[in-house]
Amino acid sequence: MINEEVAVRTLVDYYAAFSTLDVQAFVRFFNEPAILVAPQGVIAAATHDVLANVVQGLVDSLRAKGFGRSELVVRRVERLSDTATVVTGTAVRYKASGEELERVGVTYVMHSAENHWRIAVLITHDPDSGRS
Repeated sequence: MINEEVAVRTLVDYYAAFSTLDVQAFVRFFNEPAILVAPQGVIAAATHDVLANVVQGLVDSLRAKGFGRSELVVRRVERLSDTATVVTGTAVRYKASGEELERVGVTYVMHSAENHWRIAVLITHDPDSGRS
């Protein structure tokens, strides 16, 4: 259970960094390479620089909507091996006023190497899918 707890703690830290909307602060939580899967398509980001360019549009969009913070509601954690864990949940985004902005379903494939958990794959989906 320790590995799963550390993987989830890494995601909690990632959400704190994401809430700053400082791209460089949160891309470091991703593996190199990382894969993003969204309704718009699949993106393979070989480096953090590539990933930063990919997510900058999302950051700009959230800033324009009055984004204040984001939190993860974990629905399921599944250990696949000593180095791989899947975490499924809902990203709840709030405006700076505290009003809920949106909910996005998220599934993370976490990979552990050199004593650090990183996001290897991020899949965004309907917030009601992936519920146990």
